[in-house]
Amino acid sequence: MGCFGFLKFMMFIFNGLIFVAGAALLGVGIWVKVDSSSIMGLLNSMEGAPEELGQLLNVGYLLIAIGVVLVVIGFLGCCGAIKESRCMLMLFFIIILVIFLAEVAGAVVMLVFKPVAKQLIGKVGDAAKKSIVKEYGSNTDVTQLWNSTMDALECCGFYNYTDFTNSTYFTDNKVYPSQCCQPRLPLCTEAEASNNGTSVTGCFPKIVQLIEDNSVAIIGVALGIAALELLAMIVAMTLYCKIGSKNG
Repeated sequence: MGCFGFLKFMMFIFNGLIFVAGAALLGVGIWVKVDSSSIMGLLNSMEGAPEELGQLLNVGYLLIAIGVVLVVIGFLGCCGAIKESRCMLMLFFIIILVIFLAEVAGAVVMLVFKPVAKQLIGKVGDAAKKSIVKEYGSNTDVTQLWNSTMDALECCGFYNYTDFTNSTYFTDNKVYPSQCCQPRLPLCTEAEASNNGTSVTGCFPKIVQLIEDNSVAIIGVALGIAALELLAMIVAMTLYCKIGSKNG
């Protein structure tokens, strides 16, 4: 096959996978936008939700945009390699380079603006608690979304079971949601929910714990993606130069 043929083959396979992943993300993004029971409905229903959540409410558009970019990258990489198109390979290289630089810039911004992130999380927590107090038990959509979240993560409330105190649900039933008791009980009273100081973890602390427990894997995946991007740029530029010398 030779080195040139091997690089073309690997470029085709690699970008074929990128194309498929982009198509999958595109499908998920479209699904999020049309699914009324998605988590975006919960964020939209939060009274007093911070303005900074605007980009989260458009996560469907974000997934669609990422999917489109990946589909374009996959197409340029596959066709550029098979058809030996220097133009497509250069476009592929430029797009990957821009994405790589954006990721580096994003990582730097996250490190620099950690205090801002903490403030945003605090605002999200306040909005979530207001949503629970006002709408859990009275708004069917909000109630179902919180129940689905608590079932999936095995958590209770945003911070803990006390988020439900003074809520419509607690006022009407004098009990907490069954997810707030361990083991689950149909009538989860305050004494059982507190469980002598060992209450069920809130959903936000549970998410933080999951991230911390998997931090090594997350960092490994991030470094792996960066390495693949660098490798893709190197291969694309190598093919670009080889095709140039071949046609010259």
